[in-house]
Amino acid sequence: MRIRLGYVAISNVLGKKVTSSSTVTYSNYLKINTEEKRLEKLKTVALSNLIALEELLKYNIKNNIHFYRITSALVPLVTHPDVGYWGHREIYKKDFQYIGKLIKDSNMRVDTHPDEFNVVNSNNPQVVENTIINLSRQVEWFEDMDYKDGKMVIHVGGATGGKEKAITRFIDNFSKMPRSIKERLMIENDDKTYTANETLNLCKSINVPMVLDIHHHNCNNNGDEITNILEDIFNTWNNENLPPKMHFSSPKDISLVDKVDKKHSDFINPVDFIEFIEKLRPYKRDIDIMLECKEKDVALFKLVSDLKEIIPSLKWEDETTLILN
Repeated sequence: MRIRLGYVAISNVLGKKVTSSSTVTYSNYLKINTEEKRLEKLKTVALSNLIALEELLKYNIKNNIHFYRITSALVPLVTHPDVGYWGHREIYKKDFQYIGKLIKDSNMRVDTHPDEFNVVNSNNPQVVENTIINLSRQVEWFEDMDYKDGKMVIHVGGATGGKEKAITRFIDNFSKMPRSIKERLMIENDDKTYTANETLNLCKSINVPMVLDIHHHNCNNNGDEITNILEDIFNTWNNENLPPKMHFSSPKDISLVDKVDKKHSDFINPVDFIEFIEKLRPYKRDIDIMLECKEKDVALFKLVSDLKEIIPSLKWEDETTLILN
């Protein structure tokens, strides 16, 4: 049983200068006088992001980090309704191909987490239409990388009209989406509306893999025990090429008595992490766990160090991959 640890978007080891999330605000875009200069600005920022992404991937390869989330801000303003597609696929075709080669040659797993304004189950048709456009842009990244295993994790969404109607809307809207989007989606439980159990039922009904966020479950669970549904969550991945993906984070404020702080801590509590993976051990499934914490890769390496100190007998395949018997 192999557990690979990953981090999100930014390397705190490399620092803020290496960012693939630089952007151009629409207001600043409008201040640029000519269409030619506007396009040049978009091209400059996008190229900077792609070069930084290449550096981040090479850093991951060097440090045996096999799981990574790409920023959703990779290409500036491409999803803005008044800007839209501006030709980046043709302009940076070779860059995307090279990024895909880095990923595939190193057997790295990468995915994205489209922003929260993408709501599949919105009761506003324009929001749903915009969501399809936004998701399509990220599908194109994976296509241009020739990376068939690239997926996007989203939440169920809102609950306008009640959860039952909202889930029905999700199913209806999902059924109308292009296949290219549907086959790349994963759905994650959230910390205030849809529990792990509710998310699981949706995933089973539309045959989409579920991403368990255990911190969200601890915040929002209706009294459900996670051990009662772990096997069913794993089973949503049975037809996938990659192992189940999960999210782990620690609450920022641990002093709260009657609830779990929804905010993420800078680091991972190693004792809580050990308790969690012990719940996973009986299933003997390879699992990729994305660490969602403020200190990013620094927190990843600290967690590894903490685990080695607490349980010296743990087996490690490399710097970030834990082996459980």
